[in-house]
Formats: sequence, structure tokens, C-alpha cells
Amino acid sequence: MKIICIGLNYRKHALEMGWPIPEEPVVFLKPDSSLLKNNKPFFLPGFSDNIHYEVEVVIKISKLGKGISAKFAPRYYDELTLGIDITARDIQSRMAKAGMPWELSKCFDGAAPIGTFIPVASVSNLRDLDFRLEINGKTVQKSNTSDMIFGLNEIVEYVSKYFTLKTGDLIFTGTPPGVGQLKKNDNLVAYLVNDPVLDFLIK
Repeated sequence: MKIICIGLNYRKHALEMGWPIPEEPVVFLKPDSSLLKNNKPFFLPGFSDNIHYEVEVVIKISKLGKGISAKFAPRYYDELTLGIDITARDIQSRMAKAGMPWELSKCFDGAAPIGTFIPVASVSNLRDLDFRLEINGKTVQKSNTSDMIFGLNEIVEYVSKYFTLKTGDLIFTGTPPGVGQLKKNDNLVAYLVNDPVLDFLIK
């Protein structure tokens, strides 16, 4: 099982980070050891002083596929949820400035909390799906899948050119603006429309 992540997939987030709007999906991977399931707490690591949250829509691949066209992409995922792409922003900035890979900032243990999956069939329109993240009862990120630069089906088409998608693979599809620093005892609750699918603490 692999975790495929898409960066800078919302224009306003790219602007808040000072990055140009991408002309094609920005892709990176996380190892399966990054997964944090069942609302378990996330423990702030000692190697960073600036750990950030990034809420994202996540789809789960349901069958083997390679070279999938966008029009057939819906056949290859049947569940979705929300996840948090936890990022060591200080490490990412340092690595990016040096022109070096920044996996260390994204791929550490527990850096991919994942919520409860729901059937895609239960969603009326994947291209118009509200989601948000609340921390300690305050909304910090709020968006809609219509704001994506590259939609879900386009992402599946693009990544399947390079990777064989296997059953159980996860695709994190990018975060909207509003990212920020996590602090000890923060309570993160992520909502698809008005349904909480992820609820965990920072330790």
C-alpha cells in the first residue's frame, strides 16, 4: 500500500506558501508508516519546532489500474474521507531553499492521520463537496472540491501514468488555504459536509 500526495492543488494555498500555480500535479509519496488511524493521538516530534496541519480529501483505490483515463477514473475508487498531511514546515523550507528533496518534512511516523471512509455513492457530487477542519472548535480551513486545480479524476489519470495503482492505495488530493501550526493539546475535527470523519488530539 502506498500513499500518493498532491501538493499545491488549491490556488490560494499555493499563493499563501509563495509558490507558483502548478501547470501539472505536484506529486510526492508518504510511506505506510506515516498512517495514523482510528483517531489515535499525534505526538509532536522533537526534530521540528513548526509542525503544520493540512486537511485534504482522500480517496481510496478500489482495484488495480495503470494508465487510467480521467473518464474511467471513477471506476477505480469507491470510498473517500479526510486526512491531515502533517508537515514539518521548518524542515520543508530549509530543504526547498537548498534545492533538496523534502520528504523528511512530510514522511515521518504519524504524518498522515486518516479519517473514517464513506462510500463515494453516498456523495451527491464529488465536484462540489464541502469540507472543513476545526481546531478546538474554531474553523481553520474550509473549502470545496470545486476549488481544486486538478480534480479527482484528473489526479487519478495523471498519477496512474507513473504508478500502478493497487487496491488500498490512498491519494491525498491537496489542501486549501489556512494551514497553520499545531500545538500540544489541540483537538482536530475534520468534516465532510457536516459529518465529522476525523477527530484526534495533539500530544
